[in-house]
Amino acid sequence: MASSVSAQALANPAPVAALQRGIVKMVLSGCAIIVRGQPRGGPPPERQINLSNIRTGALARRAPQSQPDQKDTPDEPYAFQAREFLRKMLIGKEVCFTVEVKTVLGREYGMVYLGRDTTGENIAESLVKEGLANVRREGIRGNNPDQVRLCDLEDQAKASKKGMWAEGGATNTVRDLKYSIDNPRNFVDSLHQKPVNAVIEHVRDGSMVRALLLPDCYLVTVMLSGIKCPTFKREMDGTETPEPFAAEAKFFTESRLLQRDVQIILESCPNQVILGTILHPNGNITELLLKEGFARCVDWSMAVYTQGAEKLRAAEKSAKERKVRIWKDYVAPTANLDQKDRQFVAKVMQVVNADAIVVKLNSGEYKTIHLSSIRPPRIEGEEKNKDKDKRFRPLYDIPYMFEAREFMRKKLIGKKVNVTVDYIRAATTASETSSVPAFAERTCATVSIGGINIAEALVSKGLATVIRYRQDDDQRSSHYDELLAAEARAIKNGKGLHSKKEVPIHRVADISGETQKAKQFLPFLQRAGRSEAVVEYVFSGSRLKLYMPKETCLITFLLAGIECPRGSRNIPGNTQVAEPFSDEAMAFTKELVLQREVEVEVESMDKAGNFIGWLHIEGVNLSVALVENALSKVHFTAERSSYYKTLASGEEAARLRKEKIWANYEEKPVEEVVHVSEEKERTANYRAVYVTEITDAMHFYTQDVETGTQLENLMETMRSEIASQPPVEGSYAARRGDYCIAKFADGEWYRARVEKVESPAKVHVFYIDYGNREVVPSTRLAVIPPAFSTRTLAAQATEYAFAYIQVPQDEDVRAEVVDNLVRDIQNTQCLLNVEYSGASCPHVTLQFADSKDDVGLNLVKEGMVMVEVRKEKHLQKMVTEYLNGQDSAKSARLNIWRYGDFRDDDADEFGYKLKK
Repeated sequence: MASSVSAQALANPAPVAALQRGIVKMVLSGCAIIVRGQPRGGPPPERQINLSNIRTGALARRAPQSQPDQKDTPDEPYAFQAREFLRKMLIGKEVCFTVEVKTVLGREYGMVYLGRDTTGENIAESLVKEGLANVRREGIRGNNPDQVRLCDLEDQAKASKKGMWAEGGATNTVRDLKYSIDNPRNFVDSLHQKPVNAVIEHVRDGSMVRALLLPDCYLVTVMLSGIKCPTFKREMDGTETPEPFAAEAKFFTESRLLQRDVQIILESCPNQVILGTILHPNGNITELLLKEGFARCVDWSMAVYTQGAEKLRAAEKSAKERKVRIWKDYVAPTANLDQKDRQFVAKVMQVVNADAIVVKLNSGEYKTIHLSSIRPPRIEGEEKNKDKDKRFRPLYDIPYMFEAREFMRKKLIGKKVNVTVDYIRAATTASETSSVPAFAERTCATVSIGGINIAEALVSKGLATVIRYRQDDDQRSSHYDELLAAEARAIKNGKGLHSKKEVPIHRVADISGETQKAKQFLPFLQRAGRSEAVVEYVFSGSRLKLYMPKETCLITFLLAGIECPRGSRNIPGNTQVAEPFSDEAMAFTKELVLQREVEVEVESMDKAGNFIGWLHIEGVNLSVALVENALSKVHFTAERSSYYKTLASGEEAARLRKEKIWANYEEKPVEEVVHVSEEKERTANYRAVYVTEITDAMHFYTQDVETGTQLENLMETMRSEIASQPPVEGSYAARRGDYCIAKFADGEWYRARVEKVESPAKVHVFYIDYGNREVVPSTRLAVIPPAFSTRTLAAQATEYAFAYIQVPQDEDVRAEVVDNLVRDIQNTQCLLNVEYSGASCPHVTLQFADSKDDVGLNLVKEGMVMVEVRKEKHLQKMVTEYLNGQDSAKSARLNIWRYGDFRDDDADEFGYKLKK
């Protein structure tokens, strides 16, 4: 652009203004700049100042697209160099200027100085001095020292052959400016996301700029990746209407980037639109625009942002929280929730669907949580109705629905998870014009366990898809970008729903209520012993629907041995009212077994085709658990079961506590015969036992001598069979509650029960025929042959405790007593009489087989233990005998009585205080 003043303008000059100041916003050419004022609540005013008395070459100009006959105009020699000289010197700097001439067209000519006053560098003189501008010598007045000095500087530049006065003048001084790129996508890919030096030539709006890529001089339009600022809408008449904060966003970008030296990472080129990130030493403009509320994140370009999408989300979140600029009216999706309702820890009780779970809060309340921003596998209507004769079962008939549910079930059921509520989706009503169903209000959240986002894990495995939202829809996952990235990986790797392979088919037979099918299946389940199952549904406390994975079928299962309160149900012509505590029993069963992996023993079936048997979970018999928790009664059919004793004792304890179903229980009136019986002496019915193990708590295990031969025969036959067909080492996967065989330290195999599995190298087992425990590697365990299970011969080790004796609390004293017992009675035959029931096992007296001396009484007489005083009348004779023995030990100051009767001292430091 040449700076010249017309004769008319010179003839009618405007009055010379006083010295003015401003910030250089842009350098238009070597002799024209745009200065702006300081911002005051918005973009400041601007004015163009042309340098007086000099002329520089015109910069290249692109022909208007509306005039195809026009051609592009290239740079004149040294035009670009002059522009660059001023750009590097002035952009963003404060200058002062005087306007000498103002034409009738409004163009202003004057002198510009770097700094706040005229002592600063004269810009025109610097250009002439470097040989980058011509002095307009026509019309020079000799009395104008500024014009004379310019002429002198030009003469010096010519003599020094600087700039345009160099020999060969215009050689290599014109840039090869390229306005377009033939294949933008290939061009962007060829840069491999490496930073490119550039100068920002124009700012279209806050998030779109025109950049000059160096050194090849490509002039390209770049849209900032991951964000969008308010724009200027072009109206029909050609005018532009700014959206709210569009002008402010544009100024924000201009004031920081316009004509600055930057680096640009060109990241992608969808639909011929080049996306990139501008790097500047003072900060990332993309993040700054978001942080100051001048832009919002956009999902479609967020994925290509190389600096980390989480930074953009964090910046946007900061602006939303501060409600600045475009977010001034923003209301957070969870603004109405308390902090405790926004983020909490809960226990997963049920997986409702591949995107919904039921959790139990610390308060005991149950709450349904939907996973934010994901959609479970689904099937189109045509596919769903393809086979109208077949009952549609979404879990098994929708491809990958079962895999998604199983993934969540195995990961979450019974575990505590961290829940962060992202938004509450309002309830919707069904639409008459479309097939959109009605939905209740839904709490949508990010659920994580062990630092793993469950929704992200589902999406990455191709077991769910990510919901796409409108750009202004803020109700989405707080980890939405990670979900999109996970989906992209799943698509790339062809996982799950994105696989091109055949979809998995689950042929699951539902034989619930199918009497004929159930009859055919019954013998197989009976022979199988304990079978693995998954509890799919709980109808009531004792009625469940099970999925049998090995048999791929669904069955209805009734708990054996108990009578559970019935819930309400509709019957022909009436509604059956729920029995008391039926809901509590169902809730108990749900919490314990719903969607858990269990083991079942099928014994029989009813007329309706429902199987009846025992259900075990982690060593707990559900029938026993319901009875012990006073939520069920023992049914008479349990009498022929091996679990009857446990059921009966559990019911007795619940009855005595008078809880729940036993709350109003009244014992039968005591008849006279009972009173007579109370006055009788205790019954002494000693039987021969063999003591096999003594525990540290002074309990001991025995075998009945009568059944000893059966055990010996069973062990001999079992070991013979194992020797002929040895188990494969390491083939057995131990599970808590399993019955198995274990190789003891003596190298022989014994029957055992798994009590705990720490790791394959540490499995805790209990030897059911001897009462001892051991920690063994799983390589020393194997499946118990069916012929030698507890059905063939019940576990032979029975636990007992000493009657009339208080177990010492002091560990050293108790250890000494145990040592004496081990020396006296372990691995010997004794005589045992049950005296009364205890909390965990019967309390008995034990006699030596030869001398008939009472083992417990001997301990009392030796001062090793104290007496537990019982109040039952028929036991008073034994209690008196034990107390007399204790008195004699006290008199002789034996063992624990060596310092006298310590029980008179309230202090606990003697260590003999008894457990209560």
